[in-house]
Amino acid sequence: MNSNAELLKELRIDRSARQAPPPRRGLWIGVAIAAAVVALLAFGGWWLFGRAKPVEVRTATVVAFSSGGAEASSVLDATGYVVARRMATVSAKITGKVREILIEEGQHVDAGQVMATLDPVDADAQRDLAAAQVAAARSQSGSVEAQLREAESNAARLGTLVKQQLVSKSQYDQAVAQRDSLRAQLATARHNAKVAGDQLRIAENGVDNTVVRAPFEGVVIAKAAQPGEIVSPLSAGGGFTRTGIGTIVDMDSLEVEVDVGESYIGRVKPGMPVVATLNAYPDWKIPAEVIAIIPTADRGKATVKVRIALKQKDPRIVPDMGVNVSFLEETNAGARQAPPRGVRVPAAAIVARDGKDVAFVVAGDGKRVELRELEVGRAIGEDRQVTSGLSAGDSVVLDPPAELQDGGRIEAKQD
Repeated sequence: MNSNAELLKELRIDRSARQAPPPRRGLWIGVAIAAAVVALLAFGGWWLFGRAKPVEVRTATVVAFSSGGAEASSVLDATGYVVARRMATVSAKITGKVREILIEEGQHVDAGQVMATLDPVDADAQRDLAAAQVAAARSQSGSVEAQLREAESNAARLGTLVKQQLVSKSQYDQAVAQRDSLRAQLATARHNAKVAGDQLRIAENGVDNTVVRAPFEGVVIAKAAQPGEIVSPLSAGGGFTRTGIGTIVDMDSLEVEVDVGESYIGRVKPGMPVVATLNAYPDWKIPAEVIAIIPTADRGKATVKVRIALKQKDPRIVPDMGVNVSFLEETNAGARQAPPRGVRVPAAAIVARDGKDVAFVVAGDGKRVELRELEVGRAIGEDRQVTSGLSAGDSVVLDPPAELQDGGRIEAKQD
């Protein structure tokens, strides 16, 4: 029995002893997931905000020198203005009140096109009066012709009778005198009718002068009068009278006039090739040539005026535009020469960094740039000769900003 009781005691569970807690694996898993999320968010923030934004730049392609002949170089630069050789301020030939204006600035007009009309009341009255004078002169001429026919018949009849001694010689002489007088009156009446006809034509011209027409084909650049104003070619009314209807310009007659210093005029020759650049369009090179050198000098400015013809016509070219011109001179124009060494690069792509001439070349992916040191040669207009550091076909950044560095990210636009 005792042994059985002891065996039962050994089988009893001792609940007084504290059981060890199970391991807390879920907590560590949660901590790991949270750390991963934080790391992912940090990487995403760096990707969106931490990276440097690409710099938007303009690019141009490096080109090799042409091997097909001599290279033209600038021997002289000058500034001037676009002028029109054919420009007119159109006015009426008579003084009158404007009735209608048919032009606006920028409008194209043909030769003979009506630009304005004046009040024709006075001119119409003059024409009607001249027409009435013509009718009166013609009527008087007809009356004298009828009287002359009667006098001629009477003189002829009396001439026959005087031969037969049926009438006196004095009667016949009186009839002849009356006939000759009527002949003179008829000549005067016909002359008066002719004068009246001439006056009528002048009056009709006066009516036509109330219509103002364009003298040649061109473009209206100024409108100077309005309906109701008085216009006069002589400005008879002082400051209250207009002297013109409008100004038109023949755009095909545009050319360039520049002032060249006396010290350099010897470099300019008629027919010399020129490249013109408008201030409004600095990237547009317009071929031109020297027309003539005006044979007089300005003693105040010590300059000589040179006329230059533009070989390219374009609506963008308008009078009084500022222009820069480069007079070109070809070396050995009749012989073929080897092209200059190196490549031709826009001067805007070359900058100085740490005392060296450098350029930023767009990498193959088009999103980053590489800084290259250059050996620069002579200037060719707005370009430069580069003998080392660049190759034909390279894409370079124009006007690179100061913050752009080697390896920087860009967003390129072809210029």
